[in-house]
Amino acid sequence: MDSIDFKILSILHDNARITVSEMSRTIAMSQPAVTERIKKLEEREVITGYGAKISPSKLGKHATAFVLFKSASCKEFEAFAEASPEIVDLYRISGESNYLFKVVTESSASLEAFLDSCHALGFSSTLAVLSTRFEDRSLMAGKEAST
Repeated sequence: MDSIDFKILSILHDNARITVSEMSRTIAMSQPAVTERIKKLEEREVITGYGAKISPSKLGKHATAFVLFKSASCKEFEAFAEASPEIVDLYRISGESNYLFKVVTESSASLEAFLDSCHALGFSSTLAVLSTRFEDRSLMAGKEAST
């Protein structure tokens, strides 16, 4: 990957709906060249998908927490997590806990009820989010200058 690929990734991260013609003007390349680079990034699975950024609060979701979880049965817990729409990110981690996950719910009461439902599967330590300074930061930040 070169600096142009990093520029393309950065632009797509900021606005996945940008047109190829607008992107080609931004990075001073022809549309076919930009299209080909995007296609190659997709084929190499550097780009794995496109999506919309959704505001949880606009959907009535006002409580976010990160949970460290220790389970004796990872398969059982993973099945539970897959069936739980409150869990939006799930990571298998090393250390004392098996998992770190992000939970988004309507309120602190619904967060508490969700955590109670987890207790049959293991032990948790919950970190409630008070505010968010930034989220989903681009992996491309500073890459253009370093290549």
